[in-house]
Amino acid sequence: MQNFGNIMKQAKKMQERMMELQEELAAKTVEATAGGGMVSVTVNGKFEVLSLKIEKEVVNPEDVEMLQDLIVAAVNEGVRKAQEMAAAEMAKITGGMQIPGLM
Repeated sequence: MQNFGNIMKQAKKMQERMMELQEELAAKTVEATAGGGMVSVTVNGKFEVLSLKIEKEVVNPEDVEMLQDLIVAAVNEGVRKAQEMAAAEMAKITGGMQIPGLM
């Protein structure tokens, strides 16, 4: 039973560290662009879009679809990068173990 107690202590410690990591990830950001930098987005480690920048040159009332596509592409790339960042940070805690329900 002593072994079980150690496992529980380690699990609690890992859980506490993961909660700390979630707070740290909220403060970390990644940037992504689309259209050669015409649209850029900043996403945090909680996968929230913090900012979106659109260069004037890409705004064309005659081609709204292109602008929409660039925004979607930039946001998707930003979220992908944030997911990679979060997974890399989580791997530091879990030792690379894939734990269901995390990230």
